This record gives sequence, C-alpha cells and structure tokens, in this order.
Amino acid sequence: MRMLHTMLRVTELERSIDFYTQVLGMKLLRRKDYPDGKFTLAFLGYGPESDTAVLELTHNWGVDEYELGNAYGHIAIEVDDVYKAAEQVQAAGGNVTRPPGPMKHGDTILAFVEDPDGYKIELLGPK
Repeated sequence: MRMLHTMLRVTELERSIDFYTQVLGMKLLRRKDYPDGKFTLAFLGYGPESDTAVLELTHNWGVDEYELGNAYGHIAIEVDDVYKAAEQVQAAGGNVTRPPGPMKHGDTILAFVEDPDGYKIELLGPK
C-alpha cells in the first residue's frame, strides 16, 4: 500500500493552482473537467504520481464557499530552510499565519501558511 493523494475542495481553481505552483513550487501534473458531474480535478505535486503522494484540488462548479470545519488540521511540506521558505511565501503574496520558529514544547522549527481557501500548510525543515 501507499498513499496516493490528499483532496481539497477549492472555490477558485485557477487561483488555487497559482498558489500551489507559484507560491509553493508544485507542478500541475494533470487536470480534467467532468461536465456531466459539473466538477474539475487538478493534481499537483513535487514529483510524478507514480513515485510521490500528490494533492488533488476539486472544484465543484458553482460552489463559492466551503466550511473547513474543526476536524481538518494541515498539510505538511518539508523545506530546506523554514525561515527562507516562509519569507519566499510572503514575498510571493502568500499568507504566513504562524511565523517561523521553534514549536511550543519542542525545538522543531516550523511555520504555517494558508492557501487561498484557508487551508493550513505547515512548513517543516528536514528531520
């Protein structure tokens, strides 16, 4: 078994694709419209789907808002330097919601950013 992807519902697909590709450096791997179901799927990642888990963005046509609920936590992305990555995200127009620094009750350096739909993304340095 292996993890294939994580799916997020997004309200503006192009805006979300731009965030994940331009701000977080992912590549758009594939995209397909499903007119009968009135939705589009876009798969993004840092490597091919055959080798790495990817992110699936689902855009349900005509849906302008989602409630994130209180069960969703975050997506974690490993970066070489958390401080530099957070600075780059902010410079690219991304929202850094928790500046880089040590985690509470530990010494792991982390930061949190938010995508255009409010999903949290944790930036972590290599272990």
